[in-house]
Amino acid sequence: MPKKVDHRERRTRIADALMRVAAQQGLEAVSLRHVAAEAGVSAGMVQHYFRTKDEMMTFAMDVVKDRNEARVTAALAALGPDPEPRLLLRTFLATLLPLGEESRADGRVALAFLAYTAVRPAAVPALREDTGRMVGFLASLLPGADTAAATGLLALMEGLGVYLLGGQYTDEQALAALDAQLDRLF
Repeated sequence: MPKKVDHRERRTRIADALMRVAAQQGLEAVSLRHVAAEAGVSAGMVQHYFRTKDEMMTFAMDVVKDRNEARVTAALAALGPDPEPRLLLRTFLATLLPLGEESRADGRVALAFLAYTAVRPAAVPALREDTGRMVGFLASLLPGADTAAATGLLALMEGLGVYLLGGQYTDEQALAALDAQLDRLF
């Protein structure tokens, strides 16, 4: 009987290897060969699943997005029914910050992907859609459904993430800055 192959699992394994390479050595070190070595598979297998580095990067970013969504869903569910908008916002944004080791690794990949899209316009449309949905969600929780304030909150969270990843801010400093901004808005 032929062995069943879980293609999604293999692609995810390769994407995980890409994320480890990017997190440890930087995005410039990501190549089909380096990723194959990290995943413990042949370069041919990587090429079977991803024809180009762009395809590999996009899939890896989707994996990070899925992980973030799972973390956010669990954190919001833990709040119970009908949490106050400020608590919902804080939990949502704090969960997206790279505060733990797993989310730091994902944060490094997300940051690398943002830099990657800066020089690859074809990768921008999906990112723009995700950003628009996030701003809409944040605005829906703010007094007056303030889109400008939601845009600022998203930028604050992203900036805090960069400083956390760079080691300029501690987790406590980042959360204090987030809380201060939420206090101003509420």
